[in-house]
Amino acid sequence: MSNVLTMILAGGEGARLKPLTAVRTKPAVPFGGNYRIIDFVLSNFVNSGLLKIFVLTQFKSHSLMQHLREGWRFSSGIVKQFIDPVPAQMRTGKKWYEGTADAIFQNMNLIDDEDPDQVCIFGGDHIYRMDIRQMLKFHSKRQAVLTVAAIPVPVKDAHHFGIIEVDEEWRMVSFEEKPKRNPKTIPGNSDYVLASMGNYIFERTPLVKELKRDAADKKSSHDFGDDILPRMFPDGKVFVYDFSQNYIPGAEEEEKGYWKDVGTLDTFWEANMDLVGLHPHFNLYNKKWPVLTYIPPLPPAKFVHFNDSRTGHAINSMIGSGTIISGALVENSVVGYSVRIHSFAHVEHSVIMNNVEIGREAKIRKAIIDKHVRIAPGANVGYDLDTDRKKFQITENGIVVIPKGAKVA
Repeated sequence: MSNVLTMILAGGEGARLKPLTAVRTKPAVPFGGNYRIIDFVLSNFVNSGLLKIFVLTQFKSHSLMQHLREGWRFSSGIVKQFIDPVPAQMRTGKKWYEGTADAIFQNMNLIDDEDPDQVCIFGGDHIYRMDIRQMLKFHSKRQAVLTVAAIPVPVKDAHHFGIIEVDEEWRMVSFEEKPKRNPKTIPGNSDYVLASMGNYIFERTPLVKELKRDAADKKSSHDFGDDILPRMFPDGKVFVYDFSQNYIPGAEEEEKGYWKDVGTLDTFWEANMDLVGLHPHFNLYNKKWPVLTYIPPLPPAKFVHFNDSRTGHAINSMIGSGTIISGALVENSVVGYSVRIHSFAHVEHSVIMNNVEIGREAKIRKAIIDKHVRIAPGANVGYDLDTDRKKFQITENGIVVIPKGAKVA
């Protein structure tokens, strides 16, 4: 395992997450009160003991680079451990990354310099826990040139994913990227398809060979799903790792196989809601597989006022450090750090990011509120969607999204 190199693709524009990605790349979007989305994949590699990691960045990367600098900088020359952000360098010409495969190709020098046996190529924008060592063991046992992690998803969501068919040995026998109709379902379960998670383990030599061939193909879209996988699997040495069998110490049974692609505002909100409640679908309090991050040094959260009409309290919610709930009620919500919620305000089923102020008697329902927003006293959000729609984006499921720095009267 010491000769495994990891390259995390963290340069995505994240257009479907706007306005959250209007000012930052998708992996840098705050999540779960204390975290950024990228913290989950990085924590998986660190907890797995795989500590040679490059993070490839591109669009609106400053927020992500700052977070990596503050919370994820370490280096050990003795055993060569590092997490290094790598901005787009245009080493192969004056162009941005033209696809996921092109992003790796443009950074081939990193592979040459590290000289690994295997290269893990993972996305930086999903919420899950995974022991990557178990996938590496499967990869080695099958003597695969490429192993793709996959998970069952409902048929209705198939158009968002690369859809896989496997044989009895979990060898890939068919792959279709984001099928628009009639996706191939799992045998015996017509309600689900087997979807690629966008997480790959390559043998170094076949990877380099395929990337060079792909770069020379002017008709290619230079994407792993569209181009690399369809060329490689017919050779019979591409295998599929069943993520639902991955074992995490300390995880509850209901968490097994949890993986969320937070590619839309609705799924982002749903993933945050999965964190709250007595038995959360995804438990951040698992000490045996912690999600690591950086937060500023802040005092504990504080709840003030206690009488019949004015009590500061939160129910089925997570509250970040430095937050003050002053005579207000918070229900079924995720609240980031340094938030101030004033008396008689009511927040429910919402995601409140850092440094937000919610005024006295304001009411917030089913909303995503980005950082540094100011909600005026008495304002309502999520109660009259027709009015909200004139000023803010409303998702298909009726979630009101308020962009960073907005002032709501």
